[in-house]
Amino acid sequence: MNGRDKPATLIIGVIGEDVHVVGIRILEYALTDAGFKVISLGAQVSQEEFIEAAVETKADAILVSSFSGHAESLASGFREKCKEAGLDNIVLLIGGYLLLEQKPWEEVEKKYIQLGFNGVYPPNTTPTRVVEDLQQKYFGSKEATR
Repeated sequence: MNGRDKPATLIIGVIGEDVHVVGIRILEYALTDAGFKVISLGAQVSQEEFIEAAVETKADAILVSSFSGHAESLASGFREKCKEAGLDNIVLLIGGYLLLEQKPWEEVEKKYIQLGFNGVYPPNTTPTRVVEDLQQKYFGSKEATR
């Protein structure tokens, strides 16, 4: 929990012109149920809106969803903008249909790691996996989210 006694604050939303919110809503419920403080920005969210919300709420992580396949252009420069806003250590995760063309997942994941994301999730990732990764890789034990 970054040395705090309160649950991690997560900003979640769907980047760009994408209006597909079903997946992010399911994730919102799972994250809330797991004890995280979730701020959902909904659909059609810009990088600047994610970052503004993260600064305002002192968020610990930003979770970006994309279904349109245009995530590479929409997410390029995200980490740099976070740093400019003083969010040097924020956890950045992205998932969904990230590219229009079919490529091996390892290539897709590598591309987004190079763009500065800490974690990259393929389509059809279960909410349980995201919750477990947040609890185990980024914010400590399950009890740390309560």
